[in-house]
Amino acid sequence: MAKDDAFHEFVMNELFAGFDGITSRPMFGGFGIYQNGEFFALIDNGQLYFKVDEINQRDYEKYGSKPFVYTGHKGKQVTLSYWELPADVMDNHNLLRTYIEKSVAIAKKSKKK
Repeated sequence: MAKDDAFHEFVMNELFAGFDGITSRPMFGGFGIYQNGEFFALIDNGQLYFKVDEINQRDYEKYGSKPFVYTGHKGKQVTLSYWELPADVMDNHNLLRTYIEKSVAIAKKSKKK
């Protein structure tokens, strides 16, 4: 968990500095990341994952990102619609803003279903 704590501090205090309304809270050994109450990202095991759908998943695939997978009940692998945020996106403030906006929009759309 210490690895997630340090990474969480980096994400919240440096990576997301200047982005309004972003908060986090502990969940399942990692952290849920929210913008204005919309759950759009998560931190687990020192990785940052953003919410994706069939439209923006290709953006992540082109960078070689992988989806968030965990071992569920009875050892079954469960894949969620959250993908690793590419390092190139983390290094580009404008691109990061676009990725945040897309993931927040997807989170809002998902809640309406």
